[in-house]
Amino acid sequence: MKLYRTLSGAVLEKDNAQYLLTNDWDELINDDDLYTTLARVGEDRKSDTDRLKDGVLPPVVNQEIWAAGVTYYRSKVGRQEESKDAGGGDFYARVYEAERPEIFFKSPAYRAVGQGDKVRIRKDSTWDVPEPELTLVITRSGKIVGYTIGNDMSSRSIEGENPLYLPQAKCYDRSASVGPCVFVTDKPLPKDTSIELQIFRGGKKVFEGTTEVSQIKRTFEELVSYLYKETTFLHGCLLMTGTGIVPPSDFTLQKDDEIRISISHIGTLVNTVE
Repeated sequence: MKLYRTLSGAVLEKDNAQYLLTNDWDELINDDDLYTTLARVGEDRKSDTDRLKDGVLPPVVNQEIWAAGVTYYRSKVGRQEESKDAGGGDFYARVYEAERPEIFFKSPAYRAVGQGDKVRIRKDSTWDVPEPELTLVITRSGKIVGYTIGNDMSSRSIEGENPLYLPQAKCYDRSASVGPCVFVTDKPLPKDTSIELQIFRGGKKVFEGTTEVSQIKRTFEELVSYLYKETTFLHGCLLMTGTGIVPPSDFTLQKDDEIRISISHIGTLVNTVE
């Protein structure tokens, strides 16, 4: 089942039908029994007409967006490469092997964008990339109830200067994109769930890469347990789980590039660079 946020309200898509829900978004995604709740929808009502034709909004209202880093081996290597001249390369190797994961605040909802919106690259950065990430939708109690797609826009030139610059490299207006929906299931995602990144420039594909969820070193429950260990989320949160696709060091995003991130079972998140 897929749950969308629209101007009309929350829309459930299941069994080739759509249903407009009356529930408040924050109430919905903080339901620890969300799958069961949504499974009952439609038993006593007809489906609606196409509620998605006018577009969808980011699947986040009052939720914070957080992110986990260096959860893939490829990410470890990429981070070591970007920071080697600053003496920070060893930090990322230590994080990859450590018991405690790297988790950082990414964005409040009001700075995030969604399907079809524009993402930004910083004016004070010279090396910028998207980071395609499977993103967990977590209730206030700490239960994973769904999955969406995240784009963790990153300024590699800034983070590469010094790992302590990570907040500036990661946290700025339109640096986080999530959507287009929340995939709700009562089963764990298959390990072979694929994540694909494609970047187009002037209609021509200039980069593509793929990975699988099986390449993530840590379990989702482990990441959530550290995130919630000493922190309260009154409205729940979204957690990006890291990237396993890192463009080469000679690639940087440019204005008007189109970024397409596809994850099995969820769909495709499309953004252009402002």
